[in-house]
Amino acid sequence: MTEKLIDPQAAVDFMIAKSKAYAIAEGNKTYMEELRKTIKAEQMIEAEEMGHKTAAMQEREAYASGRYREHLIALRQAVEAREELRWMLIAAQARIEVWRSQEASNRAEGKATI
Repeated sequence: MTEKLIDPQAAVDFMIAKSKAYAIAEGNKTYMEELRKTIKAEQMIEAEEMGHKTAAMQEREAYASGRYREHLIALRQAVEAREELRWMLIAAQARIEVWRSQEASNRAEGKATI
């Protein structure tokens, strides 16, 4: 097995390059979570206007609405995008840690051979 060289600077550059995309993905996720509440409220108002008197009936109609289901799909996509970026950044951090460990081992080997 050949050992792959790890370039810690490339890992840091990657983290810097992806930081804006991660921030946007996190913002989108939070926005979508909060917008879900607004959609539910609007759908409950619409259900009330259609004659559904109780809050439970309105809530049922809101959750069953096509608009709410579409929003959940968009929320899922926002979370997937954020999580993919988050794990890519975690992997870059792990590469730096592996490099540090390799460098420490190399230094220890160098001292042992002297």
